[in-house]
Amino acid sequence: MNGTVLLAFAVVTTLVVAALAAVWARTRRVVTTPAERAVHATLHTASLAARPLRRGLDASSATEAAPHLRMLLAEAQAVALVDVDGTLLAWDGPFESLAHRMHGAAARAVAEGRRVLVGHRDLAPGPRDLAARALIAQPLVIEGVGVAGVLGVVTTTTPGPALLGAITEVARYACSQLELAELDASRARLDRAELRALRAQISPHFIYNALNTVASFVRTDPDRARELLLDFADFTRYSFRATGEYTLLAEELRNIDRYLTLERARFGNALEVRLQVAPEVLNVTLPFLALQPLVENAVRHGIAGTPTRTGTITITAADEGTDCVISVEDDGVGMDPELLRSGTLDSIAESEHGSGVKESAHVGLANVDDRLRAAFGNDYGLVVETAPGAGTKVSMRVPKFRAGIRP
Repeated sequence: MNGTVLLAFAVVTTLVVAALAAVWARTRRVVTTPAERAVHATLHTASLAARPLRRGLDASSATEAAPHLRMLLAEAQAVALVDVDGTLLAWDGPFESLAHRMHGAAARAVAEGRRVLVGHRDLAPGPRDLAARALIAQPLVIEGVGVAGVLGVVTTTTPGPALLGAITEVARYACSQLELAELDASRARLDRAELRALRAQISPHFIYNALNTVASFVRTDPDRARELLLDFADFTRYSFRATGEYTLLAEELRNIDRYLTLERARFGNALEVRLQVAPEVLNVTLPFLALQPLVENAVRHGIAGTPTRTGTITITAADEGTDCVISVEDDGVGMDPELLRSGTLDSIAESEHGSGVKESAHVGLANVDDRLRAAFGNDYGLVVETAPGAGTKVSMRVPKFRAGIRP
């Protein structure tokens, strides 16, 4: 009896599993129709072409992108990419002996800013290229920039509206990626310009004060003057280094220590510095010279701006999950929080003391805020907490890891 029950149970279970498998198979066939698979394949091919083009149009990116662009144009037997100067960057497919014809057509497309079609009669193909029916040169036009290059196509059929339309759309897609590459390059140039401006803002007054401090010890304490001069040399060497838009928190803190050594020599016991850094965040990457303006601002306006010219600066770097939170706090004069309600760092400048000093401080903080947001997104700008007579705390949140950003 038990054997019969078990056999019946096994049979029912088998039938249920088979039915579920059949339902799943039917559902799977419905979800992945040929049309859907074609769309997915096209999107995947387009994404493969986009990656190299996001680097800009050169021989390397063109060589990587050309095979994928050819796959997007089903009727194209060969695809070429030519730069704006007429240099053939890549050729994918047969009929490469027609490259000289492509060069001429591309030059016309660049000069006239429109598509150029060369028919079979004008191609004058060689014996191996008789199958080629047409050559099309489609200019790659980027808004605000102009022609960035040419997409060339060789086909063995007479190009009709469908193929010409496809070439237009593929060229438009390529242009969108090149435009993004241009925006990335523009942002990188802007970042470098802002960094150069930041260096120029930080340097003049600090160099003056530092050299005066060193000079004051030359006769009374030559050994200390020598040590301070070495610290000053190391500080300027780091601040004016030519390479890298990003650095490690450990490197930034090391340079800030040199800066504070010089400032403590200037203020003596009136300046106290407290440092609280979690060891696990020392290798966090942040924009180069992102922390320096915050510390300098605390010294210049939190401490030097007080009637007694004394105070404490606290620098903390805490581990908060996927982020690192860095803050610089002083117990100086502070400012009216109403000035912060505009949502910009312009208001900070208006509350500082001294016209020349307040402007450079504002630009330094605004510069850091812009660079943080450009690097990590709008969630990573500066946060300022302050009140009259209660000091100022400026904080930044930096992701522990962000793809594409490294020192």
